[in-house]
Amino acid sequence: MNAPVSGQRPLFPLIRHLSARLTPIFLQTPVSANQITTASLGLGLAAAGLLTTPDPATDLAAAGLLLGAYVLDNCDGEVARARGRASSFGRHYDTFVDWVVHTAFFVGLGVGVEARLGDDLWFWMGIIAAAGGTLNYALGRLFEYLDGKAAAGSRDEVREGDSSAQRPTTTGQWLVFAFRELARADFCFLVVALALPGWLWVLLPAGMVGAQAYWMTVCIKSARRNRA
Repeated sequence: MNAPVSGQRPLFPLIRHLSARLTPIFLQTPVSANQITTASLGLGLAAAGLLTTPDPATDLAAAGLLLGAYVLDNCDGEVARARGRASSFGRHYDTFVDWVVHTAFFVGLGVGVEARLGDDLWFWMGIIAAAGGTLNYALGRLFEYLDGKAAAGSRDEVREGDSSAQRPTTTGQWLVFAFRELARADFCFLVVALALPGWLWVLLPAGMVGAQAYWMTVCIKSARRNRA
């Protein structure tokens, strides 16, 4: 796998290859970016609702709805920037919707797997994963408030810069890079891939551990930055 040629659309996030095709259509309509965000919320909650059913056949449909939610989640920002209407409210609303959708996803998945396997351990895995995601959301808002808008913007620029500066070159680096992106911006594709063989349950223990590890890492990095 080779790094993308300069001037071409980066391979990751994969979801942007889909949103880039839908955004021009939205730009020809009066639909606002915030309305697109609301539609993303609706699809995400619908996906979570399907996951609560005891029938595993609904998993693929739920994965498809989550994929649609992710596409719209990218379209809203693209539409806002294209129209020059990006706003602080829109950014916060978008982040809020992301939190609600992912929280509902893990709770719904936990409920559904418990109903199928008859063990409430799966339900609590979903709750713990959702709680970890909620803590991540709360800490993100807290650190943004403490650092101020200017510092928050600087962190965004650093993240973008790090992504390009640390562009993988070897096959091993590409595999790690691809897995990291699939667990973040392209999480919906991981959900689709696991829904096909009926392995969505794997995301419960992974999410339970990963969400806690993430907020701990964020706190450690923040503490180190403040001491520097």
